[in-house]
Formats: sequence, C-alpha cells, structure tokens
Amino acid sequence: MASIEERVQKLLEPTIEKIGYDLYDVEYAKEGKNYFLRVLIDKEKGIDLEDCEKVSNEINQLLDEADYIKEQYFLEVSSPGIERVLKKDKHLQQNKGKEVQVKLFKKDEKGKKEYQGELKDYTEETITITIEDIEELKIERKNIAQIKTIYHW
Repeated sequence: MASIEERVQKLLEPTIEKIGYDLYDVEYAKEGKNYFLRVLIDKEKGIDLEDCEKVSNEINQLLDEADYIKEQYFLEVSSPGIERVLKKDKHLQQNKGKEVQVKLFKKDEKGKKEYQGELKDYTEETITITIEDIEELKIERKNIAQIKTIYHW
C-alpha cells in the first residue's frame, strides 16, 4: 500500500500543476504531539506567501474529501527553500552540476560522515560527486542520510 505522502502527492499533483506550480515534495510527520502535512511547491521564479496561500486554498477541499489522514493535522504549504533536500531522482537530475552536501548515516572507511562536491551523476544504487574538481567519489545511496544543495551567500 502506498504511503500517505505518495497518496497525497498523486492526489494533489494534477491540481497544483494546473494552477502553474510544481509539486516538489510531500512530507507527513509527527512532531511532539502534533501531525504536519507539508506540501512543498516550486516555480521558476520562486515562491512567495501569496503562492502558498493560493495553493493551500486549492488543495484544502481535495484533502478533506480524500480523507487519507485520520488524525488531526496542520497543513503547511511552502517552498523547498534555497538549500533544498534532494530526495527523488527528478531532484537529482535537476541539480546535476551543482554543489551538494552529502551526509551519511555513519562514518565511512575514510572516517568521514559528510562530503561536499559537485553532483556528477546518479544511478538507482549510487550517486557520484566530484570533490574540489579533483577526486570523484561514488557513494552508495543506502548509506546516505541526506543530500541537499548548497547556496553560497
């Protein structure tokens, strides 16, 4: 059976795309005693508060009618941010050639738990980054806790 996130994504994606946005990701999480459904949206020129409000108004009734989530929850619609977590293959594809930070679940054979470099490629099993234009490093995806883009301020 599909997760709540997958079901919500499938439900909302056509509506969000129809009104001019990309559905970047859906997260459902319990924090403390509260549940949160986070809908992350994007568009070419970035997201502002009005965009979030517009999407929230469009999807609220869809979520109520589908009734996938039995617990009371808070709906949050927002941008994935300037430094964004790369969870899906489409995120990796969109960010090839960009600088990323890779955090591992535990230290590797070099004793490191974190790497930074240019995202070169990915497969179902690995991602490849180039560190300082010198060293090419292939990392197994099962060992990766998080990959995110890096923005230099």
